[in-house]
Amino acid sequence: MPKFMDIHRGMEGLTADQLKAAHQADLAIEAEEGVHFEHAWADPDSGDVFCLSDAPSAGAVQRIHERAGHKADEIHPVPLSL
Repeated sequence: MPKFMDIHRGMEGLTADQLKAAHQADLAIEAEEGVHFEHAWADPDSGDVFCLSDAPSAGAVQRIHERAGHKADEIHPVPLSL
């Protein structure tokens, strides 16, 4: 299954608990689009949040994020990794 890295911007001051809650919201419904969110990272100072997922398409990733209440600003395919 293809991998995607998505970026959310404008989340300055995000706490660890808020990141965990947002990630859990994605995990709760991810199977409905055949997505699996592997990991999420955040930089509270810049407000950037990054999510790595396996998904059938970027659209599936975005639909889950939108339904969970945090639309991604960018979604990038990750065709190569080590």
